[in-house]
Amino acid sequence: MADLVRKKVMQKASRKKRAHQRLRQKLAGTPERPRLSVFKSAKYVYAQVINDATGQTIVSATSQEAALKGLIEGSAATMAAAKAVGEAVAERALAKGIQQVVFDRGGYLYHGKVKELAEAARAKGLQF
Repeated sequence: MADLVRKKVMQKASRKKRAHQRLRQKLAGTPERPRLSVFKSAKYVYAQVINDATGQTIVSATSQEAALKGLIEGSAATMAAAKAVGEAVAERALAKGIQQVVFDRGGYLYHGKVKELAEAARAKGLQF
């Protein structure tokens, strides 16, 4: 039984990795239009704006931050957490003069937390 569960988990992880590799072949962040990358774990939601030409992270936000934890009720991996992270990363990017980004959903489906993060970033003025 444990082997079946382990096999299912590995299949899901490999599907996500293949999907992200396919996306990354098409997407690249430039200095004019960096990449907004999303990652979600079982506990937290992360987002960062990356310039792939230099390999530098320009701005980032996570639901692990103390400033955002105060805005989130309950778990830091909820839809509300994703919305707070999306708003925070958009505000920080706009403060650095970044208005347009390429959205990298990280191999996840554009649904749920990923969609909430993207819509919150758009609502704050970030253009995809």
